[in-house]
Amino acid sequence: MWLWGSLTASGAPPSGCLHGAGARIELATLAGASSLGEGLEALRGRTVLIAAGDPLTAALALIELDGVARRMVLCPPDLSGAHAPAVMRDSGADAYLTDAGADAGAAAVRGLEGLHVSAGPALQALGLARRHSHDTEWILLTSGTSGAPKLVQHTLASLTSAFSAEEASPLVWGTFYDIRRYGGLQILLRALYHGSLVLSSAAESTADFLARAAAAGVTHISGTPSHWRRALMSGAAARISPRYVRLSGEIADQAILDSLRRAFPQAIVAHAFASTEAGVGFEVRDGLAGFPAALVGAPGAAVDIDVAGGTLRLRSAGNATGYLGAHAPALKDSDGFVETGDRVELRDGRYVFIGRGGGVINVGGLKVYPEEVEAIINAHPGVRMSLVEPRRSPITGAVVTAQVVLIEGAAAGARAEELLKGEIMQACRRQLAAHKVPMSIRIVPALEVSASGKLVRPDA
Repeated sequence: MWLWGSLTASGAPPSGCLHGAGARIELATLAGASSLGEGLEALRGRTVLIAAGDPLTAALALIELDGVARRMVLCPPDLSGAHAPAVMRDSGADAYLTDAGADAGAAAVRGLEGLHVSAGPALQALGLARRHSHDTEWILLTSGTSGAPKLVQHTLASLTSAFSAEEASPLVWGTFYDIRRYGGLQILLRALYHGSLVLSSAAESTADFLARAAAAGVTHISGTPSHWRRALMSGAAARISPRYVRLSGEIADQAILDSLRRAFPQAIVAHAFASTEAGVGFEVRDGLAGFPAALVGAPGAAVDIDVAGGTLRLRSAGNATGYLGAHAPALKDSDGFVETGDRVELRDGRYVFIGRGGGVINVGGLKVYPEEVEAIINAHPGVRMSLVEPRRSPITGAVVTAQVVLIEGAAAGARAEELLKGEIMQACRRQLAAHKVPMSIRIVPALEVSASGKLVRPDA
């Protein structure tokens, strides 16, 4: 199985296109042209670090090198230069690819040893027919907030295992995600098989991306809840009229699901659970946060879903093969499950996500999951998004605090803000145990979102 061969299995070249911020490429043109030029054959059989800054250049390289390279290592544009040598060593990379010209975004890999190939969206005559010579491994980097990223092994088969028959008409996907990360790569591959993709760029604003998506006639669009909250805050979401809106990457609380339902009343609003290591677990389309308990242990399901000790585990053909590196930990347990680290609780026949195991705040020996508190705060009609974090305390070790971004016009003036903060505090006291209630609430104009589209959280 190789990507170009799959896309042309019918005997005809693919009919879709890739919309970049500065160029548009018809996929059919790749039948007789290449973005890599002579570099395509030079990279055959090699392990290639793909470090192009431009998402369109990276997307073309992925299409062209699957079936050609022995292994592709997808480097997100925010890869630290301090971590690049270890990534190259642990992956066994003997070549790296950057943008043509100024090598935009390639600072992290400058000076590395190995064959260097420059590429770009300008196509050159291919000269030879494309041919499959290797079952390429796809290596993705985890998006941890600290420390060196782990290298996760996938194949094209594992990356596409969750795909099902799509609508007959061509789809136009858009994604806020970077395609070098698992969530964005999933959307790139779905789009290649079923239509076109509007790629986002870190260099453009949310409004500019949504304007391009609207011009391309986007029908399906994905992002994290934080991406979507920022889109709704910008006012630019009104420019698009998708048939399908997808959330993943963070907990989708009821507030953001309801907000998207109001913004796109004609669309299916779905939230999916997936991770780089575990693959795609499930998709929920009923408009409610969490997922039905009936999914756990369902007989004959393509994905085995299990909850052990309050932690979600997954086993499926979409699981990664393992981690790369001499001292890499085991990815799966003795039963073949991948432990996701996501904590869930069963409430009225439905599992709800309460947070990540590694993100807990310890208040006098009692656990607080920030996301559980944020879900209560975000439910207030005047709140757009929030961030719950710890503050040191000489008595309990830590206390809970919150930063809150308001919906425009929710509170005019200092007195109105104080009243709103009081309402939020009362909601927390009604619905949370005392140690989970924020000691303080601060109104802020914005919250930092990482390159992976998630709220930037301090170490708890």
